[in-house]
Amino acid sequence: MMEILGKTNIDFMGKRNVAFMISGVLVFFGLLAVVWIMIGSANLGIDFSGGTAVQLKFDKPLSIEEARKAVETHGLSDAELQEFTQDQKLLIRVKTGHTMEEEVGKAIITAFETEFPNHAFVVDSSTSIGPTIGKKLQEDALVAVVLSLIGIMLYIAVRFEFRFGVAAAIATFHDVLAVLGIYFLLNKEVTLLVVTALLTLAGYSLTDTVVVFDRIRENLRQRRRESVSDIINNGINQVISRTLITTLTVVLVLVPLTLFGGEVLHDFSLALLLGVIIGTYSSVFVASPLLLIWPGAEGKLLRKSK
Repeated sequence: MMEILGKTNIDFMGKRNVAFMISGVLVFFGLLAVVWIMIGSANLGIDFSGGTAVQLKFDKPLSIEEARKAVETHGLSDAELQEFTQDQKLLIRVKTGHTMEEEVGKAIITAFETEFPNHAFVVDSSTSIGPTIGKKLQEDALVAVVLSLIGIMLYIAVRFEFRFGVAAAIATFHDVLAVLGIYFLLNKEVTLLVVTALLTLAGYSLTDTVVVFDRIRENLRQRRRESVSDIINNGINQVISRTLITTLTVVLVLVPLTLFGGEVLHDFSLALLLGVIIGTYSSVFVASPLLLIWPGAEGKLLRKSK
C-alpha cells in the first residue's frame, strides 16, 4: 500500500482527552437533534412529517417572490419554496396540516396555471405522504439505525471480543449522532435519503475501525512487554496511511457529487461526506481510546491476546 505519510510516531492516545471533548460537543448536538426529531420540531422532510412536494420546471425564469405570492393567494401560505435557477426549477413543499395531500398537489398546479398563464411548465415530480405514513417511516428509520448498531457490536464481538464490539458500536453511534448534529446546526432537512446515508456511513465506519482493531490485536500478541497505550499508538501509526488514502479516495468522489450532483443528491452526498470524515476520525480518536480506558484494559487486553 502506498504511504503518503511515511513512518509516523504520533501519540494519538495522548490526545484522547481533547478528542473526547470534541466528540462530546458533536454528540450533544446529535442528541439534541434526536430530541427535536422525536417531538416533531426538527426540520423533517415530508417523508417523516407527511405532506406534499411538487417540483415544477419552467420554460423561462420565474422569480421566487412571484411564485410565493401565487401560492399564498390560493390558500397555501405555509408552503416552502426552493428555487433552482440554473435549471429553472421550483420546488414547493407543504408539510402536514392539510387533510388531503393529493388535493394540495392539484392546488399548487392550479395556482401556477392561473397566476402565470404565459409561463409554460411541466411537473417534474409530485409526492404526497400522509402524516400516519410519515410517522411510521420515522419509527422504521430509528429501528433500522438501532438494529444496525446492534449488528455491528455483535459482529465485532465475534470477530474480536466483546470490548472491541462495544467500542466499535459506540464509535459508530458517535458518527451517526455527529452527522445528525451538524445537520441540525445547519438546519438541513432530514429525509429518507439522509437516513440511507447514515446507514451507509455506519458500514464505512465499521470497515475502517476493523482495520485499525485488527492491527492493534496483532500488536497485542507480538508486543506483550509494551504498555497498551504504546501498542494502540503503534497500531494506528502503522495503518494511518492506508486509512487516509481510503478516505481521500472516497472524498474525491463525494465532493463533486455534493457540489454538482444536483438537488436530489446534494443532501445524501453531503451526509456521506461528513460521515466519511467523522468516521475516519472516530476510528482513531474514539474507538481506539475506548479500548485503553476500558476498566482493567492494561491487564485484560494483554491476557486475551496470548
